[in-house]
Amino acid sequence: VDKDALDTQVKERKIQEAAERARNEEFANEMKQNDKIMCMLEERQKNDIRNINKAINEFQKNFQKPETRREFDLSDPQALKKDRPARLSDDDPQCTISGLQKFMGEDLNYDQRIKFQKEQLKEWSLQQQKDLKNALADQKFADDLHDKYRIELDQKTMELQQKEEENKRAVCAATKDFNRAQAAEVAERKKLEKHQKMKDDMDEISSLLQGDLLSENPEQAVSSFGRHRVITDRWKGMSKDQLMAIRYSQKQQVLEKMRLNEEERRRDAEWDRQRIQAARAQLVLERHLERQNREYRRALDNVNAELSQEQKSKNIYLKEEEYSNFPTDQYYAQFNTTSR
Repeated sequence: VDKDALDTQVKERKIQEAAERARNEEFANEMKQNDKIMCMLEERQKNDIRNINKAINEFQKNFQKPETRREFDLSDPQALKKDRPARLSDDDPQCTISGLQKFMGEDLNYDQRIKFQKEQLKEWSLQQQKDLKNALADQKFADDLHDKYRIELDQKTMELQQKEEENKRAVCAATKDFNRAQAAEVAERKKLEKHQKMKDDMDEISSLLQGDLLSENPEQAVSSFGRHRVITDRWKGMSKDQLMAIRYSQKQQVLEKMRLNEEERRRDAEWDRQRIQAARAQLVLERHLERQNREYRRALDNVNAELSQEQKSKNIYLKEEEYSNFPTDQYYAQFNTTSR
């Protein structure tokens, strides 16, 4: 058993597992950071919407009270309590023609009444202009806030995409460096093994050529106890069975060598298979990240569409409020009747 090769494989497997574990931890930390950023953005959006609604309610409470509307006298619940008698004096402006309290030639306060009506119309017009100006300012503030939020969200999205691309490039670079180092290590190991094998073969050949076995020196088998005795490991006069045993042993060595070469080829094939599996896993991970990115972009487009729809609804509401603040035809009809 080649213990060094097995130890090297175990060490490489541990290095690969450590790199994969570090990469998984990095992806997990990145996902946690992205979730945290999304939670912060959602919380900020909720706070902005809450502040806008609060500002609208405060504006309606302070500047759009029911008693400030020109048609409030038509639906005033205290109208009967505020109402006065049919006629208080001869110059009472409440005495209309239909009330038969004041006839032709008795309108003594015509100039004051016309002046008061003009001032009232002027005051209403100024109030409407002020309300329109405030509504436009609120609209502009809401639009600016919405644009600022969208710009900030786009910047965050670009930063996340850039960071994700940098992480991908770093992972790819680390994988390439790791594969390059492994390939260089395998090539260096094969080179050293080949060099060591050639050296061992040359040493063995040199030893055999210079030894007494191949030189067939007859004196090497003579024992020191007498020439009738021989040294068995140096004796040349072997039988056919002994020669066959030696040939069989050499054949077994050849088979063992072939077996070792086959095991080395299988180890190389197993290493190539593991490297291909790692590349496939990396490709699957990149596809998964791309799918998550597409889902995130789709969710972002949905949020932008909802915000746009909400903005359109708010614009329609403001326009309806703006139209409801102009004088009605009923008021002009009453004003013309009173003037006549």
